[in-house]
Amino acid sequence: MTSTLPQPEHSDSPNWEEELDSAIFTFEDIQAELNYTQAKTALRNLVNNLDLNIQEKSGLEAEIADLETMLLKLESMVVQIAVFGMVGRGKSSLLNALVGQAVFETGPLHGVTRAEQKVNWRISEEAIGTLRVTLPATGQSQVELIDTPGLDEVDGETRAALAEQVAKQADLILFVISGDMTKIEQVALSQLREVGKPMILVFNKVDQYPEADRIAIYEKIRDDRVRELLSPEEIVMSAASPLVKTAVFRADGTKSIQLRQCHAQVDELKLKILEILHREGKALVALNSMLYADTVNEQVVQRKLMIREQNAKELIWKAVMTKAIAIALNPLTVVDILSSVVIDITLILGLSKLYGIPMTESGAVKLLQKIALSMGGIGASELLANLGLSGLKTLLGISASATAGVALVPYISVAITQAGVAGVSSYGIGQVTKTYLANGATWGPEGPKAVVSRILSTLDETSILNRIKDELLTKVRGRKQAKE
Repeated sequence: MTSTLPQPEHSDSPNWEEELDSAIFTFEDIQAELNYTQAKTALRNLVNNLDLNIQEKSGLEAEIADLETMLLKLESMVVQIAVFGMVGRGKSSLLNALVGQAVFETGPLHGVTRAEQKVNWRISEEAIGTLRVTLPATGQSQVELIDTPGLDEVDGETRAALAEQVAKQADLILFVISGDMTKIEQVALSQLREVGKPMILVFNKVDQYPEADRIAIYEKIRDDRVRELLSPEEIVMSAASPLVKTAVFRADGTKSIQLRQCHAQVDELKLKILEILHREGKALVALNSMLYADTVNEQVVQRKLMIREQNAKELIWKAVMTKAIAIALNPLTVVDILSSVVIDITLILGLSKLYGIPMTESGAVKLLQKIALSMGGIGASELLANLGLSGLKTLLGISASATAGVALVPYISVAITQAGVAGVSSYGIGQVTKTYLANGATWGPEGPKAVVSRILSTLDETSILNRIKDELLTKVRGRKQAKE
């Protein structure tokens, strides 16, 4: 006895499997759109908030322009496909076949692509046999095909730099060969693979090989040459400008063989490209744009920090010398202390302006107090030096006139000692302030004492004293000569 399951009464009952697939597909579309929108917002904020002054922008024009180009690419939903290969592999012919017209320059002998060439390939629908593939956002999306010079051109350094630049910006890379791969091609393919972009290896000009040879070459490439770099699904065969032999009969009855170009065989490649773009076009553009923007932004930030670091060092050293000279030349204790505080506050305000962090005078005073407390020994040394040495310096200064300059030598020695301690103090304050401001006006997880201790441990007081000694001597002697 057999039993059968009851059949549904209506043929239009819900197919839960299809409903689920549809829901998942819709969710993926929404997520891709959200990611794409977030990428646009992040890049737009980056471009609009570079916070560079004129000096910092100098030399970064190309990088800033690259960021703006990437933003335009995101806003216009442009997918960039770059083609690489050695001379004579048929790169330009392959692109012409994809576009459907001769827009890329080609030549029979040597590479004729001397610079990067681009063409916009607008896609709405493509019919390949009975399969139709439609890109999302039809009417807004566009594909940009980029042809590059041969990897083995004469001026290899220029070509390599161009290839690296294009590869970083491209969303998809086509690497074109026309037979078994050479060592140069294997190395170039490996280098491009390191860029981390999706890649298709195109075995072009397959029409030039008998079928058995073509299959043997393909298997050699697949199993040996690129086994560690590409999967079999990432290898396609094509004939961008195939030639067929045609018999021509003359009027006298003789026959000759001529080569005639026939239709390009690039359907498999075109389908592979469209499948990739349909499946993850927006994700590719968003991801690659952000990765490239991150690289450029890192260069901008490094340049910005380098210039600010240099300017900060100059500002700190100027404050060190100003404070040291002021202390050395001023015989009054109260004035010494007041001028020291004023110079330190001015230094903090100057550094805050340099790093683009607003700070009031009261804020600078509070920061100076916190740094001074954290600096401990150096702050105490400066205070003791000012209190003790200023009195001695004043007496020696007065007696120098009474003793016809005999007391000037010990006066200079005391002045340099006092100025050295003051200079080291300002140097430490400047370094700590610079670190604090460079971190966005925060001490970080370590806290102020840890930051101060780390910076103070790197100070070379002897070096600082040696640097200011000669200048202090010149200033002090100049003052003595002026009095005489």
